[in-house]
Amino acid sequence: MVNIIVKTSSLTKYYGKTLGITDLSLEVKEGEIFGFLGPNGAGKSTTIKLLLNFIKPTSGTASVFGIDPETNVIEINKNIGYLPGEVHMYDQLTGNDHLKFQAQLHNEVDWNYVEKLGNRLQADFKKPIKALSHGNKQKIALIGALMSKPKLLILDEPTTGLDPLIQQEFYKILDEVNKAGATIFISSHILPEVERVCDRVAIIRDGKLVLTEEINTLKNKATRP
Repeated sequence: MVNIIVKTSSLTKYYGKTLGITDLSLEVKEGEIFGFLGPNGAGKSTTIKLLLNFIKPTSGTASVFGIDPETNVIEINKNIGYLPGEVHMYDQLTGNDHLKFQAQLHNEVDWNYVEKLGNRLQADFKKPIKALSHGNKQKIALIGALMSKPKLLILDEPTTGLDPLIQQEFYKILDEVNKAGATIFISSHILPEVERVCDRVAIIRDGKLVLTEEINTLKNKATRP
Protein backbone atom coordinates (compact mmCIF):
# COMPACT_ATOMS: atom_id res chain seq x y z
CA MET A 1 0.00 0.00 0.00
CA VAL A 2 1.36 3.40 -1.01
CA ASN A 3 1.60 5.95 1.78
CA ILE A 4 0.18 9.41 1.08
CA ILE A 5 2.54 12.07 2.46
CA VAL A 6 0.59 15.20 1.44
CA LYS A 7 -3.16 15.33 0.91
CA THR A 8 -5.61 18.14 0.35
CA SER A 9 -9.37 17.82 0.01
CA SER A 10 -11.46 20.68 -1.40
CA LEU A 11 -8.89 23.07 0.08
CA THR A 12 -9.99 26.67 -0.36
CA LYS A 13 -8.48 29.99 0.71
CA TYR A 14 -9.86 33.48 0.23
CA TYR A 15 -8.04 36.64 1.29
CA GLY A 16 -11.13 38.70 1.99
CA LYS A 17 -12.90 38.63 -1.38
CA THR A 18 -9.72 37.73 -3.29
CA LEU A 19 -9.33 34.09 -4.27
CA GLY A 20 -6.14 32.27 -3.32
CA ILE A 21 -7.12 28.69 -4.21
CA THR A 22 -10.45 26.91 -4.50
CA ASP A 23 -11.53 23.29 -4.17
CA LEU A 24 -7.96 21.96 -4.41
CA SER A 25 -7.74 18.17 -4.01
CA LEU A 26 -4.44 16.38 -4.57
CA GLU A 27 -2.25 13.62 -3.15
CA VAL A 28 1.54 13.29 -3.03
CA LYS A 29 2.79 9.75 -2.64
CA GLU A 30 5.71 8.69 -0.50
CA GLY A 31 8.99 8.63 -2.42
CA GLU A 32 7.89 10.61 -5.46
CA ILE A 33 9.03 13.96 -6.82
CA PHE A 34 5.82 15.90 -7.31
CA GLY A 35 5.70 19.05 -9.38
CA PHE A 36 3.23 21.83 -8.64
CA LEU A 37 3.20 23.88 -11.83
CA GLY A 38 1.56 27.20 -12.59
CA PRO A 39 2.20 30.84 -13.44
CA ASN A 40 3.06 33.38 -10.78
CA GLY A 41 -0.03 34.19 -8.73
CA ALA A 42 -1.75 30.89 -9.56
CA GLY A 43 -1.98 29.80 -5.91
CA LYS A 44 1.14 27.67 -5.50
CA SER A 45 2.61 29.55 -2.54
CA THR A 46 -0.82 29.83 -0.91
CA THR A 47 -1.10 26.04 -1.01
CA ILE A 48 2.31 25.60 0.59
CA LYS A 49 1.52 28.13 3.33
CA LEU A 50 -1.65 26.18 4.13
CA LEU A 51 0.30 22.91 4.33
CA LEU A 52 2.74 24.52 6.78
CA ASN A 53 -0.01 26.25 8.82
CA PHE A 54 1.33 29.72 8.03
CA ILE A 55 -2.23 30.66 7.09
CA LYS A 56 -5.63 29.08 7.82
CA PRO A 57 -7.94 27.67 5.14
CA THR A 58 -11.31 29.18 4.41
CA SER A 59 -12.65 25.66 3.94
CA GLY A 60 -11.48 22.16 3.10
CA THR A 61 -8.72 20.13 4.72
CA ALA A 62 -5.01 19.38 4.40
CA SER A 63 -2.73 16.78 5.94
CA VAL A 64 1.00 16.13 5.95
CA PHE A 65 2.20 12.70 7.14
CA GLY A 66 -1.47 12.10 7.97
CA ILE A 67 -1.45 15.02 10.42
CA ASP A 68 -3.66 18.10 10.21
CA PRO A 69 -1.28 21.12 10.15
CA GLU A 70 -3.72 23.11 12.25
CA THR A 71 -3.54 20.61 15.12
CA ASN A 72 0.13 19.56 15.21
CA VAL A 73 2.38 21.50 12.86
CA ILE A 74 5.33 21.05 15.27
CA GLU A 75 5.33 17.30 14.65
CA ILE A 76 5.13 17.88 10.90
CA ASN A 77 8.01 20.35 10.92
CA LYS A 78 10.34 17.80 12.51
CA ASN A 79 10.45 15.94 9.20
CA ILE A 80 10.27 18.78 6.67
CA GLY A 81 12.86 20.80 4.81
CA TYR A 82 11.34 24.00 3.42
CA LEU A 83 12.50 26.60 0.92
CA PRO A 84 10.17 29.62 0.71
CA GLY A 85 9.52 31.48 -2.52
CA GLU A 86 10.93 34.64 -0.96
CA VAL A 87 14.05 34.03 1.12
CA HIS A 88 14.58 36.20 4.21
CA MET A 89 17.70 35.91 6.37
CA TYR A 90 19.51 38.05 8.93
CA ASP A 91 21.70 40.36 6.85
CA GLN A 92 24.47 40.64 9.44
CA LEU A 93 25.05 36.89 9.69
CA THR A 94 27.42 35.02 7.42
CA GLY A 95 26.11 32.06 5.47
CA ASN A 96 27.89 29.80 7.92
CA ASP A 97 26.34 31.59 10.93
CA HIS A 98 22.88 31.36 9.40
CA LEU A 99 23.18 27.63 8.79
CA LYS A 100 24.62 27.03 12.28
CA PHE A 101 21.65 28.92 13.71
CA GLN A 102 19.20 26.93 11.59
CA ALA A 103 20.90 23.66 12.56
CA GLN A 104 19.92 24.31 16.18
CA LEU A 105 16.28 23.88 15.16
CA HIS A 106 16.92 20.26 14.18
CA ASN A 107 17.75 17.29 16.39
CA GLU A 108 20.81 16.30 14.41
CA VAL A 109 22.70 17.80 11.48
CA ASP A 110 25.79 16.28 9.89
CA TRP A 111 28.03 19.30 9.28
CA ASN A 112 30.21 17.34 6.87
CA TYR A 113 27.11 16.89 4.73
CA VAL A 114 26.40 20.63 4.94
CA GLU A 115 29.93 21.43 3.76
CA LYS A 116 29.64 18.93 0.90
CA LEU A 117 26.42 20.62 -0.22
CA GLY A 118 28.18 23.98 0.00
CA ASN A 119 31.03 22.77 -2.19
CA ARG A 120 28.71 21.25 -4.77
CA LEU A 121 26.56 24.37 -5.01
CA GLN A 122 29.60 26.68 -4.79
CA ALA A 123 28.06 28.51 -1.85
CA ASP A 124 29.97 31.23 -0.01
CA PHE A 125 29.70 30.52 3.73
CA LYS A 126 32.05 33.34 4.77
CA LYS A 127 30.43 36.51 3.45
CA PRO A 128 27.63 38.31 5.32
CA ILE A 129 24.19 37.61 3.88
CA LYS A 130 23.83 41.29 2.93
CA ALA A 131 26.90 40.97 0.67
CA LEU A 132 25.56 37.98 -1.26
CA SER A 133 23.81 38.11 -4.61
CA HIS A 134 20.27 36.75 -4.89
CA GLY A 135 21.58 33.51 -6.37
CA ASN A 136 24.11 33.01 -3.57
CA LYS A 137 21.44 33.66 -0.93
CA GLN A 138 19.34 31.02 -2.70
CA LYS A 139 22.18 28.51 -2.34
CA ILE A 140 22.36 29.09 1.42
CA ALA A 141 18.58 28.70 1.70
CA LEU A 142 18.65 25.47 -0.33
CA ILE A 143 21.34 24.03 1.92
CA GLY A 144 19.21 25.01 4.91
CA ALA A 145 16.29 23.03 3.49
CA LEU A 146 18.44 19.99 2.72
CA MET A 147 20.73 19.94 5.76
CA SER A 148 18.59 17.83 8.11
CA LYS A 149 17.98 15.11 5.47
CA PRO A 150 14.20 15.51 5.86
CA LYS A 151 11.56 12.97 4.90
CA LEU A 152 9.71 15.66 2.94
CA LEU A 153 11.22 18.55 1.00
CA ILE A 154 8.89 21.42 0.08
CA LEU A 155 10.62 23.73 -2.38
CA ASP A 156 9.01 26.90 -3.71
CA GLU A 157 10.73 28.03 -6.95
CA PRO A 158 14.04 26.40 -5.91
CA THR A 159 16.24 27.40 -8.87
CA THR A 160 15.47 31.14 -8.81
CA GLY A 161 18.73 33.03 -9.31
CA LEU A 162 20.89 29.94 -9.89
CA ASP A 163 23.11 29.81 -12.96
CA PRO A 164 22.58 26.85 -15.35
CA LEU A 165 25.57 24.80 -14.10
CA ILE A 166 24.49 25.12 -10.48
CA GLN A 167 20.93 24.23 -11.48
CA GLN A 168 22.19 20.97 -13.00
CA GLU A 169 24.13 20.16 -9.83
CA PHE A 170 21.06 20.91 -7.75
CA TYR A 171 19.00 18.51 -9.87
CA LYS A 172 21.61 15.81 -9.19
CA ILE A 173 21.35 16.46 -5.46
CA LEU A 174 17.55 16.21 -5.65
CA ASP A 175 17.83 12.87 -7.43
CA GLU A 176 20.20 11.56 -4.75
CA VAL A 177 18.00 12.79 -1.92
CA ASN A 178 14.95 11.20 -3.54
CA LYS A 179 16.74 7.87 -4.05
CA ALA A 180 17.67 7.98 -0.36
CA GLY A 181 13.95 8.00 0.47
CA ALA A 182 12.80 11.63 0.59
CA THR A 183 9.51 12.76 -0.90
CA ILE A 184 9.88 16.05 -2.78
CA PHE A 185 7.21 18.68 -3.53
CA ILE A 186 8.42 21.30 -6.00
CA SER A 187 6.47 24.44 -6.83
CA SER A 188 7.59 25.99 -10.11
CA HIS A 189 6.40 28.06 -13.05
CA ILE A 190 9.04 26.49 -15.34
CA LEU A 191 7.72 23.51 -17.34
CA PRO A 192 11.15 22.18 -18.49
CA GLU A 193 12.30 22.10 -14.85
CA VAL A 194 9.28 20.08 -13.77
CA GLU A 195 9.68 17.74 -16.75
CA ARG A 196 13.36 17.30 -15.88
CA VAL A 197 12.99 16.23 -12.26
CA CYS A 198 9.39 15.21 -11.43
CA ASP A 199 7.47 11.94 -11.56
CA ARG A 200 4.03 13.57 -11.54
CA VAL A 201 2.75 17.09 -11.92
CA ALA A 202 -0.33 19.04 -10.86
CA ILE A 203 -1.10 22.15 -12.90
CA ILE A 204 -2.84 25.05 -11.18
CA ARG A 205 -4.21 28.18 -12.81
CA ASP A 206 -6.16 31.06 -11.24
CA GLY A 207 -6.37 29.11 -7.97
CA LYS A 208 -7.95 26.04 -9.57
CA LEU A 209 -6.43 22.63 -10.24
CA VAL A 210 -6.40 22.03 -14.00
CA LEU A 211 -5.00 18.49 -14.10
CA THR A 212 -2.78 15.98 -12.33
CA GLU A 213 -0.70 13.80 -14.64
CA GLU A 214 2.28 11.46 -14.83
CA ILE A 215 5.17 13.35 -16.43
CA ASN A 216 5.64 10.74 -19.18
CA THR A 217 1.95 10.98 -20.08
CA LEU A 218 2.16 14.77 -20.17
CA LYS A 219 5.21 14.64 -22.44
CA ASN A 220 3.47 12.20 -24.79
CA LYS A 221 0.45 14.50 -25.05
CA ALA A 222 2.72 17.45 -25.82
CA THR A 223 4.46 15.62 -28.69
CA ARG A 224 1.31 14.36 -30.41
CA PRO A 225 0.49 16.11 -33.70
